[in-house]
Amino acid sequence: MRILLIEDSERLQLALTTGLRKEGHGVDVAGDGEAGLSYARNNQYDAIVLDLMLPKIDGLTVLQTLREEGNDTHVLVLTAKDTVDERVTGLRRGADDYLVKPFAFDELLARLEALGRRVYNAKSPEVTVGDLMIDTSAKSVERAGRRIDLSTREYALLEYLARRLGETVSRIEIEDHLYDETSLPTSNAVDRAVCSLRAKIGGPDDLPLIHTRRGLGYVLEAREDR
Repeated sequence: MRILLIEDSERLQLALTTGLRKEGHGVDVAGDGEAGLSYARNNQYDAIVLDLMLPKIDGLTVLQTLREEGNDTHVLVLTAKDTVDERVTGLRRGADDYLVKPFAFDELLARLEALGRRVYNAKSPEVTVGDLMIDTSAKSVERAGRRIDLSTREYALLEYLARRLGETVSRIEIEDHLYDETSLPTSNAVDRAVCSLRAKIGGPDDLPLIHTRRGLGYVLEAREDR
C-alpha cells in the first residue's frame, strides 16, 4: 500500500514508518496538517493515517477539508482521547476507522490492511490466480502447494497486481504505489522487479501469470500469452 502518515510526534513517525516500510508499504510523512493536506492533494494513497492533534491545521479540519474536496481516500484516525462524542464527530466528518493511543503496531497494521481491501472491494485476504494463492494477511505465496519466498518489494508488487487482477497496470502506477519519497525508483526498477517476480512464481512448464502489454504495462491473469 501507499500510505500517508500525518503525525507531529517524531518518535511515533519513526516507529510507524520503520514498521510499515519493513512490511513493504510506501510511506510519506507530514508533520503538520498543512503539509498533510498538500501531500493528500498531490498524491494518490491507499490510506491516510491521521493524528487529530496537529500544528497549523488540526486533524478534524484536515479530514473535513479532504472530504469537501472530494478526496475519498480511506482515513484511519489516531487519537489520544477515547470518547464517544469525539469518535462520532470524526466518523461523521468522514473518518473510516479510529485507533486510540497508545496502540499495538500489529493492530494498526491489521486495520490498514482491512482498509486496503476496501479499496479493491475485497472481503477475503486471499487472492487466487490459477494455481497461485496469495494470502495478503500472512503475506505468503504458494503455487500448486509449493511455498514461494519473495523479497518485501517483490511481494508488494505481486499483491498490487493481484488486487488489480485482469487489469493493465502501468509502470507509473506501480511506481506511485510501491515507492515513496525516500525510495525513488531508477528508470528500469519496475521492469527488473517484474522480471525477478516472474522467475520466482513460474517455471518453464508453468502457465505464465504476469503478461507484458507493450507500451502499456503489465497484467496478472491465468492465461497463455497472446
